[in-house]
Amino acid sequence: MTGPRFALAVMATLAIAPTLSSASLAEDYPARPVRIVVPFGAGGPADVTARLIGNVLQEKFGQPFVVENRTGAGGVIGTLEAAKSSPDGYTLLMMSNTQTANESLVALPQRKYELMRDLAPIAPVNYSDLVIVVHPQVAAKTLAEFIALAKSQPGKLNYASSGQGTPYHMAGELFKTMAGIDVVHVPYRNSGEARSGVIGGQVQMIIDAVPAMTPNISENQVRALATSGKTRSNVLPNVPTVIEAGVPGYEATIWLGLMTPTGTPKPIIDKLNAAVNEAVKRPDIVKLWTEQGAVAMSMTPEEFDKFLRGDIVKWAEVVKKFDKP
Repeated sequence: MTGPRFALAVMATLAIAPTLSSASLAEDYPARPVRIVVPFGAGGPADVTARLIGNVLQEKFGQPFVVENRTGAGGVIGTLEAAKSSPDGYTLLMMSNTQTANESLVALPQRKYELMRDLAPIAPVNYSDLVIVVHPQVAAKTLAEFIALAKSQPGKLNYASSGQGTPYHMAGELFKTMAGIDVVHVPYRNSGEARSGVIGGQVQMIIDAVPAMTPNISENQVRALATSGKTRSNVLPNVPTVIEAGVPGYEATIWLGLMTPTGTPKPIIDKLNAAVNEAVKRPDIVKLWTEQGAVAMSMTPEEFDKFLRGDIVKWAEVVKKFDKP
């Protein structure tokens, strides 16, 4: 075959070659260990969830899914590490609403990446309500009493978080704005240290994930004042919501999800999406998360993309209401 027909045949072959190559890569994926970058400290919700999902994926695919904690700068360091990695499916990022908040909270020169430009959505994993707790020596038995105490001592009380832009920081600033109080933000390097700061009495208050803080509440190391969902937590049914406690319209959660560097072949992303969606629906995982106060999330990559973009807009509006650190 010669002439125009030959040229068209060559062009057609070249056009489908990348698709065939990507599909072939997906069939063999993963052929070696995969790392899950967690831009937060060990022992926090993201770390624990990454290890759980990693174990399930390892069982399914027969290759190690190794968690690497890359902490610092409110999640920016670990996120950048993932964003600049090879787009081959062998680096995943366990991320949260920290990353969507940082798009407006942290200036681009400091971030050195753009979330939706440099990373591709794979799937969400779960979400959890938060709980407002105080050290037992704080003279407030209810959220209303804490708000009154804060108003009587503006700028004297403080609250901990695992860093700027984290869900705990954003929930705290939203609470300050909606309750009309002035409490000082004290950022720690990770959620474990922030939790220890409240338990040890170095700071008075923290807004933390229900699964992470429940054991400390049970041991009376902290006092629970309110949870952050629209309805009461099944894990802490005797604790009122912030709305019930007197701050109408308040709602905040922490959600977790997986992304990978932009340019990763779509068939690999789809393969991971299917595996994650299958994992979060497993009865044993659903039971575990229900007992901890977490709820599974399931979306396609395209649905997760839309969710992320909406969350970026949501937190940009919140950031406008308070001064950046």
